Amino acid sequence: DIFRITNKGFIQFNDQTNLWLFLNDLNIQKTEDDDLVNRGIQHLRYNRKITNCIKWEAFGQIQYDAISQIDFRGLLGTGIRIKLSTSEHYRFHAGTSVMYEHEKASNTVIERIQNDLRGSGYLSFTIYPTPYIRIISTNYYQPKLEQFSDYRLSNNTSVIFEIYKNLGFKANFNYNYDTVPVSPSIPRTQYELTNGILYSF
Repeated sequence: DIFRITNKGFIQFNDQTNLWLFLNDLNIQKTEDDDLVNRGIQHLRYNRKITNCIKWEAFGQIQYDAISQIDFRGLLGTGIRIKLSTSEHYRFHAGTSVMYEHEKASNTVIERIQNDLRGSGYLSFTIYPTPYIRIISTNYYQPKLEQFSDYRLSNNTSVIFEIYKNLGFKANFNYNYDTVPVSPSIPRTQYELTNGILYSF
């Protein structure tokens, strides 16, 4: 028997000065004996415009990931976001922040609870090579502040091709690298490629 459920939700409110964003991503795929995929993330972010190019932001996130043996990871952070370009054909943003992270490993490994301060730097961009193609990418670097050899890298890249009016094809690639995973049995590198049809209305 195979059980599968996925749910992705995205809500955003923007009045040009304040921006609120909520993201929910749940993915469960199980057989009778194993978790093929079992993870969830809820992310809340607030941005406030300071100048035309600088925003202050604060964020919170909770997540779990059975494959990575993370029973619970919660974090709170704050920092600045900088707009690097104003062109209609491409947009670049960079951000830097500090976050507090509480992480509890699952019961499959020796009981481990960590409380750390991490930096979080990111670069994101949206490019429109043609009127019918859009490329969106976000890249994170998150080192532990007291031990920079303990860091995480992640990338999310989407390519969207317009097929007809509001109908498009979307390919999405996720990449994650953790130098110090919860257990030595967990691979440092994990990635996922998905694609499908996208309809906007």
